[in-house]
Amino acid sequence: MDYIIHGDDPCVLPDGTDAYAVAKKAGRFKQIKRTEGISSTDIVGRMLLCVRERSVSDSHNHSSLQRQFSHGHSQKFEDGGSGSRSGTRVSHFLPTSRRIVQFSNRKGPGPNAHIVYIDGAFDLFHAGHVEILRVARELGDFLLVGTHNDQTISAKRGTHRPIMNLHERSLSVLACRYVDEVIIGAPWEVSKDMITTFNISLVVHGTVAESSDFQKEKDNPYDVPISMGIFKVLESPLDITTTTIIKRIVANHKAYQKRNAKKVASEKRYYDNKTYVTSD
Repeated sequence: MDYIIHGDDPCVLPDGTDAYAVAKKAGRFKQIKRTEGISSTDIVGRMLLCVRERSVSDSHNHSSLQRQFSHGHSQKFEDGGSGSRSGTRVSHFLPTSRRIVQFSNRKGPGPNAHIVYIDGAFDLFHAGHVEILRVARELGDFLLVGTHNDQTISAKRGTHRPIMNLHERSLSVLACRYVDEVIIGAPWEVSKDMITTFNISLVVHGTVAESSDFQKEKDNPYDVPISMGIFKVLESPLDITTTTIIKRIVANHKAYQKRNAKKVASEKRYYDNKTYVTSD
């Protein structure tokens, strides 16, 4: 190992010391610019807040969790009966065209490329997503992925979803090595015009998903590619979904609340004292 790489945000051990002090002293540490707003502390906090809000009466008419973060509303949740309060920051993620390009492989499809299309929420991007994208990519020369907008996901999955907003989810997908291009805010229904515009050869969907009842819906979003004979259901390699991840956090919510109380304070210091770091 030649170098240890970390973002320009601090990484502090429980005792308050620098986690990379030894590497820095040895000249083996490199600092790079972090992707603002993409923080595990924030994301865990959003899931904990989601759990908290679900326990509140519907009569309060709370807006969706995603909308709160996207629009800059600050929320707090009570810490497991201790009487103390710990909040989560709103997302600081500010997408720019250059940042999106940095995540892209900058390759377009060839003139005779077999283009495979798969869509979804891709919320809390996880190993299950990676594996189904790998399988999809093996079926063609170019993998096009559609990420649905936040409003569509909220309507289909409930007001507390998605946990991550559209641009956060899109960059997570775009960073995957198997993905060639992402449609940011893809339509729910795959239309003939869309198939023609992107020259899609095959539309696929995994067997493991938040909802696999799409073929039972009155308006199947894949009606057009099915009628064209270019739709295929793929066997998902892993039995894991976004809900699976959320359930893990919920099952250990007290431990995560304690963890986040410390991490939130650390991230606040970072944002209060951060300086400009160039990105190569």
